[in-house]
Amino acid sequence: MPADVSWQGRDIHTGIWKQPVDGPVMVRTLNLDGDGQGDLNGHGGENRAVLVYQNAAYDYWMSYLGRDDLTAGSFGENFTVDGLPDDEVCIGDRYRIGEAEFEVTQPRVTCFRVGMRLDEPRMPNLLVAHHRPGFYLRVIREGHVCAGDDIALLRRGRHALTVAYIDALLYLPDRDPTLLRKAVDIPALSPGWVQSFQDLLQPASPVTTLAWKGFRALRVRDTRRETSDVLSLLLESDDGTPLPTAQAGQYLPIRIDGAADPAPLRSYSLSAYSTDGTYRISIKRDMHGLASAWLHDHLRAGSTLDAAAPRGDFVLAEEDRPVVLLSAGVGSTPVLAMLHRLAAERSPRRVVWLHTTRDRASHAFADEVDELIASLPHATAHYVYTADGPRLSAASLAALRLPADAAVYMCGPDSFMVGMREALVANGFDPASIHSELFGARPRINPGAVGAPEEAHPHVPDGAPGTGPAVTFSRSGLTAHWSPRFTSLLEFAEACDVPTRYSCRSGVCHICVTEVVSGTADYTQEPLEEPPAGSVLVCSAVPRTELVLDL
Repeated sequence: MPADVSWQGRDIHTGIWKQPVDGPVMVRTLNLDGDGQGDLNGHGGENRAVLVYQNAAYDYWMSYLGRDDLTAGSFGENFTVDGLPDDEVCIGDRYRIGEAEFEVTQPRVTCFRVGMRLDEPRMPNLLVAHHRPGFYLRVIREGHVCAGDDIALLRRGRHALTVAYIDALLYLPDRDPTLLRKAVDIPALSPGWVQSFQDLLQPASPVTTLAWKGFRALRVRDTRRETSDVLSLLLESDDGTPLPTAQAGQYLPIRIDGAADPAPLRSYSLSAYSTDGTYRISIKRDMHGLASAWLHDHLRAGSTLDAAAPRGDFVLAEEDRPVVLLSAGVGSTPVLAMLHRLAAERSPRRVVWLHTTRDRASHAFADEVDELIASLPHATAHYVYTADGPRLSAASLAALRLPADAAVYMCGPDSFMVGMREALVANGFDPASIHSELFGARPRINPGAVGAPEEAHPHVPDGAPGTGPAVTFSRSGLTAHWSPRFTSLLEFAEACDVPTRYSCRSGVCHICVTEVVSGTADYTQEPLEEPPAGSVLVCSAVPRTELVLDL
C-alpha cells in the first residue's frame, strides 16, 4: 500500500515498494486486494489497474546494470511473469489468468519513481530506450489469481501493435503517421494515450522564430504616464534599425541593469501592436517591487535597456469568430495589443472589450480603448469599477449577453482569471476557447510530493554559494550561481524553491520542457527526443554559460 518515502530531502507518497505474496489474491476493477497506487493522476484507475513486468526483463537489467539485488516487485509491478515480452504482447490482447480476465491497455508510464525505487535515476529513460517498459492491464472479469497460474491468450488486439512499439511511437522521434492512425484506432488503448497520438497527428503549429538571440540594447524614444502608477515606454532599437514586428499578446523580457546586483529580469507585455519598428510596454509601479520602482524613477527618453526578443504563445489567433478581450487592472496590456491589431486590420469580427479596475482614476488606456472600439464596425466596450459596486461574476457576465461562441483572451491577477474562467464556463463558453496569460510561476507538477508549499518563496540554495554560471529563473525573479553539487537544473530549481514540473526526471516525458531566454546548457543524459528549438529539458541539463530560463 502507498506510504510516504523520504527521497532527496522530501517525502514522496508512493506504492512502488512491492513484495511477493503467497496464495490467491483477489483482483478487482481498480487494483488487487491489499495493493494501491500513490499518485492516481499517473497510475491506477480502470485502465491501469494491474502492472506487469517480466522475469526476462529482470535478467536483462541485472546484466546491463551489473546488479544482483533485483527481486520480484523491484520495478513496482503487480504481476511478475514468465513470457509476455513487450515486443510480442500487443495493445488489446486479452488474457485469462486464474479466475480473472485482463486486457492490455498501455505501456508503463515513464515515472521517476521506478528510478527512485532502484536508486537508478536513469531508469525511466532506459526503460524506453531499451524497449522494455512493461505494461498495464484492464480487469475484464474479477477473480482470484495465484503465483503459478497459467497465462492463456484469448485474442489478439486490433492492428497487433506491440507494447514496445506503442511506447516508442509516443516517446521516440521519427514517428510513422500511418501507425499513429492505427494506434488511435485500437479500442483498448487508454484514452490518455489515444489523445496523445491524436495530438501528434495534428498539423504542427508554426514555429515562432525569435527575432534575435540573447539580449540587445533598446532605446527609450518616449515615455507616457497613463495613470499615477502606470508608465508606458516607447522603445526603438539602439542602432536605428526597425525592430521586427511582434505578435499581438507577446511579452518582452528586459534586464534592468543598475536596479540591483545581479540585474533583475522582468517580463512586460507589449501594450500596442505596431508595424513601424517600435515596441511599447507599460509598467505598473509595485509598492514592493524593486524593478518597477527603478524603471519609474530612472528611465527617460534616451535611456537604454537590454531586452530579449518578444515571445509567448498568448497571441491573437487567425480566425473569424467573435472575440472577447477580458482584463483586470494592468492586465489589460496584452489584450490591448490585440485590440490594436484588430483595429489596424479593420476587422469585421464582433469584438467585446470587458475591463475591470478600481475606479476611473486607476483606469489606464481608457481614452485609447474608446478610440479603438469606435474604429471597429462591430465592437463594444464594458467597464466595471469595483469602487462603485459589485465585481464581475457569472451573473453579471450573463447580463452582458456575451457571444458564447467567442474566443476569449484574458489577463489579470491569478484569482481573477480563475474566477472568470469558472464564470465563463458557467455561461456556456467552451473551456478550450478561453485563453489566459500567466506571468508568474506556473503551477507545480510534482507527482507524489508531500507537503509542497502552496506559495513559492524563491531563494538562493542553502549551503555554500555556487561559483558556476549565473542561472536566472525569470518568472520567479531569482538569480543564483550554479553549483556542481546539483545534478540538474531541475534539482537546482527545487533547491531554490522555484516551482517546477516533472514526471520522469530523465529526459523522456518532456513535462519539464522550459524556454531558454538566453544562454546555453548541456545534457548530462541525452533526451530520447530533442525538445523544441530554444528550449531545454531541465531534468537532465546543466548550464554551460550564464542562463536565463522561463521558469
